[in-house]
Amino acid sequence: MTLNQIRTKYVEYLKARGHTLIPSASLVPQNDPTTLFTGSGMQPLVPYLLGEPHPKGSRLVNSQKSFRAEDIEEVGDNRHTTFFEMLGNWSLGDYFKKEQLPWFFGFLTEEIGLDPKRLYVTAFIGDEKNSVPRDDESAEIWQELFAGKGIEAKIVPIGSEADGYRLGMQGGRIFFYDAKKNWWSRAGVPENMPAGEPGGPDSEVFYDFETPHDPKFGAECHPNCDCGRFLEIGNSVFMQYIKKEDGSFGLLPKQNVDFGGGLERISAASSGNADVFLIDVFVDIIDLLAHFSGKEYADSRYQRSFRIIADHMRAATFMLADGVRPSNTERGYILRRLIRRAAQHMMKLGANDGEKEDSMLIRAAIIVVEKYKQAYPELDGEEVYEVITEEIWKEQVQFAHVLAEGVPRVIKIAQTGYISGAQAFGVSSTLGVPFEMIQEIAAEHKADVGELDFEAAMEKHREVSRAGIEQKFKGGLADTSEKTTRLHTAHHLLLKALQIVLGDQVKQRGSNITQERLRIDFSYGQKMTQEQIREVEDIVNEQIRNALPVVRSTLPKEEAEQLGAQHEFGAKYPDVVSVYSVGPAGASERDPQFDAAFSIEFCGGPHVSNTSDLAGTFKIQKEEAIASGIRRIKAIIT
Repeated sequence: MTLNQIRTKYVEYLKARGHTLIPSASLVPQNDPTTLFTGSGMQPLVPYLLGEPHPKGSRLVNSQKSFRAEDIEEVGDNRHTTFFEMLGNWSLGDYFKKEQLPWFFGFLTEEIGLDPKRLYVTAFIGDEKNSVPRDDESAEIWQELFAGKGIEAKIVPIGSEADGYRLGMQGGRIFFYDAKKNWWSRAGVPENMPAGEPGGPDSEVFYDFETPHDPKFGAECHPNCDCGRFLEIGNSVFMQYIKKEDGSFGLLPKQNVDFGGGLERISAASSGNADVFLIDVFVDIIDLLAHFSGKEYADSRYQRSFRIIADHMRAATFMLADGVRPSNTERGYILRRLIRRAAQHMMKLGANDGEKEDSMLIRAAIIVVEKYKQAYPELDGEEVYEVITEEIWKEQVQFAHVLAEGVPRVIKIAQTGYISGAQAFGVSSTLGVPFEMIQEIAAEHKADVGELDFEAAMEKHREVSRAGIEQKFKGGLADTSEKTTRLHTAHHLLLKALQIVLGDQVKQRGSNITQERLRIDFSYGQKMTQEQIREVEDIVNEQIRNALPVVRSTLPKEEAEQLGAQHEFGAKYPDVVSVYSVGPAGASERDPQFDAAFSIEFCGGPHVSNTSDLAGTFKIQKEEAIASGIRRIKAIIT
């Protein structure tokens, strides 16, 4: 089946079971500064998993475009991709395990037609330290489902992934693993979860391609083995726990289901071929590249390059459509790396990219647009077409200039017979020559490369980068601790106070909220005076003393805009939005007292229920310029 066929079948299957279709969120997260990209279907739904009512109801379905930068280096084998679509369905305090597991099993076996004998499942073995029990209920449900197909499903307790390579299959069908494999939260295992983070045990479904086990991965095969025999195609997360301030776990207000199924992987399973790059969208790109390069995909010398180009250009096309532009920092750096890495592997294939109209990368991007524009309208239209083609070509040209300067430098070093790790890292980090290319040049000149030293230098660089990102985004809005929630509400008061003091031309241009302080970026053309800063502080503190209720409402977007609800510039919002109003008492979406509210903003929460809960004095620590016409304030509550 094609991706479009499976996506449609899935949505219709869940709609027939009472689910409402919601649109895919952007690859650029809104109100979640903890990550550069949307990497899962649940990410945009965190406020609702924490208890906020969703405007579309308690049963939701969609296909979420997702990107995971950590998989860039893995691309080239038969199953890893950076961009992927995550089929998702959610129960927000509605159904739970007894409905979710049979529905997914039915979708796979009845709608997609997978042989149930090829399906294997896992469940959570429990966590005694955190008082989370073994998920026997899921195992029992799976046994009944397999029995309905005439399959005896033996339960095998495995534990860790390492234990799996030692214990093997043991004739099992249902396998218990530890938290590293069968617990899901955005922070990973329970010990890594910050206060306010939701999580829960999960149950994964694997498809068995029945390929021989490769013992280089471990003595025995098991569902989580990396040899390629098994492919995870879906994961039902039973989101029922929340990390408390004292480090223990409590129950969420409602039990939730957060399901994610890999669209590309289900498509591969439907064809019975373990190579994800033989699904329809990739095949069309690979055929294009093969035609113009004269190389064959089956040739092991070039297969990795075919896969990298196809994957990276799909990801780059979606990023460009969502507003990301190549640069040397953050999202832009990832996009630049994708395009340049694809260009590098295009050189390996020998396809002609001498002129823009000959660019294979642009032609690959056009295939992506044509394949996806019906499901993702943001890819359609002349304007986005121009952006995608121009940005890709511009990167190709700049990369050619980089190589023109950097490659002769590498050749000169290679002629000495040895390229040290420090030299390789220097050329790679400052001139932009990919390490793979450095290795190839070294081989051509029969020179050795200090790979271990290069990897050590690169890992040190990654650690510095990670520390920078963690510091920048520490405890961002996704952290729903009490301190962050208080500052989030103060942020709303601050924006309105700035508009009162400086004028209605003040608009929010960005924000970041940690447990220690709030930060707001806003449009204003000059430095604030000390008098203006004190006046803003006085207004915010007055609203705290006034003990105003903070009320959440759901409204059609147009109606919210007519009410003057504030929202972040450039952000995309659905047709029905969540709005928070601060004061007066009793304000709701049908209440004329909206007109008397101190502030109204598009927002998914969380917030305190009353401004008196801020329980302190609001203080601006710093006011500064960060760009032409854009100011930044950092503030605290003491």
